[in-house]
Amino acid sequence: MASSHSSSPVPQSNSSDAFFKKEMDSTKRFRPVQSLPDVCPKEPTGNAGNPNNLRDSPSLVADQQKWTIYHSKVNLPAALNDPRLAKRESDFFTKTWGVDFVDTEVTPSFYLPQITKEHFALYQQEITPREKAHERCKNICTPKDTFDRTLLHTHDKSRTDLEQVPKIFMKPDFALEDSLTFNAVLPWSHFSTAGGKGNRDAASSKLLQEKLSHYLDIVEVNIAHQISLRSEAFFHAMTSQHELQDYLRKTSQAVKLLREKISKIDKVMCEGSLRVLRLSLTRNNCIKAYNKLKLMATVHQTQPTVQLLLSTSEYVGALDLIATTQEVLQQELQGIHSFRHLGSQLCELEKLIDKMMIAEFSTYARNDLNRPLEDDCQILEEERLVSLVFGLLKQRKLNFYEIYGDEMINTAKNIIKQCVVNTVSQIEEIDTEVVVKLADQMRMMNFPQWFDLLKNIFSKFTIFLKRIKATLNTIRSVVFLVLDKNQKTRDLEDTLQKNSAKENTVDTEVAYLTHEGMFISDAFGDGELPAGAADTASQRNTSPNSEPCSSDSVSEPECATDSSSSKEHTSSSITPGGVEMMISDDMKLTDLELVRLANNIQELLYNASDICHDRSVKFLMARAKDGFLEKLNSNEFVTLSRLMEGFILDTEQICGRKSMSLRGALQSQANRFVNRFHEERKTKLSLLLDNERWKQAEVPAEFQDLVDSVSDGRISLPDKKPTATEERKPAEFLIVEGQKYATVGTVLLLIRIILEYCQCVDNIPSITTDMLTRLSDLLKYFNSRSCQLVLGAGALQVVGLKTITTKNLALSSRCLQLIVHYIPIIRAHFEARLQPKQFSMLRHFDHITKDYHDHISEISAKLVAIMDSLFDKLLSKYEVKAPVPSACFRNICKQMAKMHEAIYDLLPEEQTQMLFLRINASYKLHLKRQLAHLNVVNDGGPLNGLVTSDVAFYTGNLQALKGLNSLDLNMAEIWEQKR
Repeated sequence: MASSHSSSPVPQSNSSDAFFKKEMDSTKRFRPVQSLPDVCPKEPTGNAGNPNNLRDSPSLVADQQKWTIYHSKVNLPAALNDPRLAKRESDFFTKTWGVDFVDTEVTPSFYLPQITKEHFALYQQEITPREKAHERCKNICTPKDTFDRTLLHTHDKSRTDLEQVPKIFMKPDFALEDSLTFNAVLPWSHFSTAGGKGNRDAASSKLLQEKLSHYLDIVEVNIAHQISLRSEAFFHAMTSQHELQDYLRKTSQAVKLLREKISKIDKVMCEGSLRVLRLSLTRNNCIKAYNKLKLMATVHQTQPTVQLLLSTSEYVGALDLIATTQEVLQQELQGIHSFRHLGSQLCELEKLIDKMMIAEFSTYARNDLNRPLEDDCQILEEERLVSLVFGLLKQRKLNFYEIYGDEMINTAKNIIKQCVVNTVSQIEEIDTEVVVKLADQMRMMNFPQWFDLLKNIFSKFTIFLKRIKATLNTIRSVVFLVLDKNQKTRDLEDTLQKNSAKENTVDTEVAYLTHEGMFISDAFGDGELPAGAADTASQRNTSPNSEPCSSDSVSEPECATDSSSSKEHTSSSITPGGVEMMISDDMKLTDLELVRLANNIQELLYNASDICHDRSVKFLMARAKDGFLEKLNSNEFVTLSRLMEGFILDTEQICGRKSMSLRGALQSQANRFVNRFHEERKTKLSLLLDNERWKQAEVPAEFQDLVDSVSDGRISLPDKKPTATEERKPAEFLIVEGQKYATVGTVLLLIRIILEYCQCVDNIPSITTDMLTRLSDLLKYFNSRSCQLVLGAGALQVVGLKTITTKNLALSSRCLQLIVHYIPIIRAHFEARLQPKQFSMLRHFDHITKDYHDHISEISAKLVAIMDSLFDKLLSKYEVKAPVPSACFRNICKQMAKMHEAIYDLLPEEQTQMLFLRINASYKLHLKRQLAHLNVVNDGGPLNGLVTSDVAFYTGNLQALKGLNSLDLNMAEIWEQKR
């Protein structure tokens, strides 16, 4: 479009601010020129003091200096209709485009660079001196006044013409869509036809059209004037275009000549060599195609080969072949149309192999576990097992051990069932036609038959566990071989990475020397060439005509295939059973997965032990339903307990972990046995005490032997010797460590019962604490019941005794002393079999000992009380008179002799002396009280003499008794001391 009135034909500065300087210079030259005034007083003029109030949107007048050729998107006549718009808009004034025209945004070209100020930096440096010279010349040569006047006149005329155009057309926001703007430009009053004013309105419309055409002519004239001012620059550009065309024509001729020369050179020097290279390349391509066809033929034989391997159960080889073929299909034969379905077929075949391996492993587990349970723990077909495990590991079927676990459960059930069937078939007393169920048939067995059956089951289970352990150890060894191979592979990769880091340095040097055009042998001496560099050089210096591989063998592609498949390196490993296996590197199993699998296999061995124990527990519970186990005697239960303990220890030794189910069942049966054992003996003791007449009993020889065995330091029931026992007569006393004990029959049996408790603890260590509690209860029961019968005189009603004599009391005391003698021995026996944390239970024996001593003391006090009441009765009637000795003292001495006669053979001499000392003290107390009542004093008078004579008679008779001759009676205490 045309430039504004401020343009000047005088050249301006080309500095970085050229546009602004151009405007400033024109201002200096035409100072009288001002901006165009508004010619339409009806439009708003805005703020005159702010020159930028109309620069918010594009304006032809205000933005004339910023116009470029890229704004010329429309033809000139259309642009003249509305010079204020930078873009055209659709309106009914558009005659050339039509009413359907829509303005579009032109996308900047991708081939035009983005121009910045930096692109003109060099130009500014070159043009700055010229600009300065031009300025100096301009100052020296003053412009002609005629030119200035003509230019000023032309400019004033243009300004006068433009002032006729209303200002509304010059506004940046001019748009006919605005109703106000439209009404201002085209008043509707000029188009009204009502009221007979048609002729006048038509004249007004015509006048308006002529007015607008006049405005258009003014604008076109000014635009043409602006274009004429720049005609010189236009013709200069055209002249430059002709010169450029001449240069291009000459250049085209030079290029054509050069091409002709190059074509001749190509025919003479290059065409032959390139033909040789092309033929060599064609030959290599043919070799590659031949090798590719051979590889395709090999891949084509994959499926028959896999079928052949599967027929011989070579699952690992089949899987390796499938994996290799899949890799070749993905790398070497990718895109071959004839093999487009082979990959999916191999995947399906691989899934089929997975199912076959699982079924094969299930069959192997079934055959291995169900073979005859002889004393043979050899592994069944170890090579087959190892091959299956490797295949399952390769396919990541890590839950195969669960199949083996399920087979273990079924086999354990079958073992018990088969043992019961075999045993029942050998017993004639059991009619299998009448009794159909195996459980009912088993319950008809007696203890020896059932015990033999249980022993057979335990032996079968032991062999069963040993076989499982051997098989699982082989499986674990395979897992550990794979784990060890993974670790070695990882170490090898680390080593290769370190070596490759060193070789990279050499390769860099070789590449540099080759790039510089030097020979490697020139850079390195004969002995200095590294191995990696030598290999690289030999490969690079290979002639293009040389064959990479023999034509009769697999060439480059096949070698590449081998190298690509070389990732599956194999290494030979030997299992503990001596089976040699090739382990490939493509088992993508992490160390964590392998360790977890090994732990699960070890846990499976523990589960096998638990299964055997659980089945044994169910077998025991099935036999114990009718109370069979509770009815066993001590020897039978001990035998059963030892058998079960032996089986438990064997399984722990085989599997390396304790199983608590069978041990818990044994403990439960042991508790029931203890309860029944204790109740039987407590009932027996109760019956014995209720029938005991508390008379001294003879001691059979077997009881003396029993006591003697305890004296030797071992608590156990001696073996019976019928012949020797018949020859020996019963003894009157029980000899214990040199002391005589007069006992009753109940106590002898109680000692035997106590020893049975101790023996039972030795046979069944698990019931030690229960037996200790029960034995404590038994001893407490004997103490309390004997106290009720003797001291409490319960025997008068229970047995029918007429009275409780001193002999009964002394015998009861001696029996209690015998039991007290054995309590420390019993305590030591239990202490040796208790855990340290269970020692607190031994306090029961301390309480029992105290109770027994208290009971013994009460019996002694009872004996003293009997004589005390006698003394009180006799001495209360004592009178000091002749004859001497008096009748009172004769009765007292008689009763003392009877007392001595009753207890002397029952109690030891020391206890007899202590008892009579207490009786004598009671006698002195009563005599002293009576003498004080009679006012008899120690004054040497007649009464004193009579009392002295009686006391001497008493002392003589008492000391004349057996064992009391040395007794210090101290009779002087009967007299009141003088104060």
